[in-house]
Amino acid sequence: MSDRKPEGGRTTDAPVKSHQPFADGDAVACFPIVSRTDFSETTFLLEIHHPMMAKAAKPGQFVIVMVNEHGERVPLTIADFDRIKGTITLVVQAVGKSSREMQDACQVGGSIFAIVGPMGIPSEVSNAKKVICVGGGLGVAPIFPQARAFKEAGAYVIGVVGFRSANLMFWEEKFKSVCDEFVVCTDDGSAGIHGLVTQGIEQAIIAHGDINEVVAIGPPIMMRACAETTRPHKIKTMVSLNPIMVDGTGMCGGCRVRVADRIKFACVDGPDFDGHAVDFDDLLSRLHRYKPEEKQAMARYSDSCRRLSLDPTKANDTGTQTAIETGGQ
Repeated sequence: MSDRKPEGGRTTDAPVKSHQPFADGDAVACFPIVSRTDFSETTFLLEIHHPMMAKAAKPGQFVIVMVNEHGERVPLTIADFDRIKGTITLVVQAVGKSSREMQDACQVGGSIFAIVGPMGIPSEVSNAKKVICVGGGLGVAPIFPQARAFKEAGAYVIGVVGFRSANLMFWEEKFKSVCDEFVVCTDDGSAGIHGLVTQGIEQAIIAHGDINEVVAIGPPIMMRACAETTRPHKIKTMVSLNPIMVDGTGMCGGCRVRVADRIKFACVDGPDFDGHAVDFDDLLSRLHRYKPEEKQAMARYSDSCRRLSLDPTKANDTGTQTAIETGGQ
């Protein structure tokens, strides 16, 4: 195991060990964590060895993970995949009970108990000749495979990414390797444009009068702003939605969204939709539905961690998990 300082964070790597999916008839954890990069106090990247998933994954798809056999099913967008190495990359922001638990438990040398996927309809790589790929917050990572796919299809790719500050930036060189133009926007002006990603989009539209498509991934408010920026120009705009999700198969109905006044299910009809047709007010309302339960679950988890630090003999007393935490980007 070795530590190194890569671009945009602190990474820990480990050699891939051989894992058997079954032992004596019992299922065992078989998806080792081979690399972890911490971008900030709350945001981290996991590279997981899963050759079959890496072979099948396509841009825009997601997986549902369980950290352990009692864990919540957490949907996460596939941020990258390497078919040669046999790995998939996930980027997680620790904002609630389950993601905080992932932050604590998912370390190099450990493993993920279960991963289901790839799920969702892969992003359509259209015949667009000139496209803007926009990522904000956690959406920066999953927009990368889309930018790469458009570049491989022969498009002129303009990358626009947004961060709160320069010290939270990551993957700059990776994006530059697949983008013909690359624009960084920061809230505090510490790098690139001082402002939002919408300013980067406007700048690109002014410079190029022949933009065929915009693809945006990030917080719902950001995606809505991107769609409103492109609407007057009648530029096709695709967004990746992140509603609350439970089973990922369309059976529970938790991830329903309203698109063009019709009900869709993000897990099987998406997650990509026409940004000009999405009812973002409805999406934002649904994302806040379980906030009280999430707050209670987070309080119980924090209290369990505190008590465990005082008395390690209570390691199994972790409380009952009841929250449904939002996942995806």
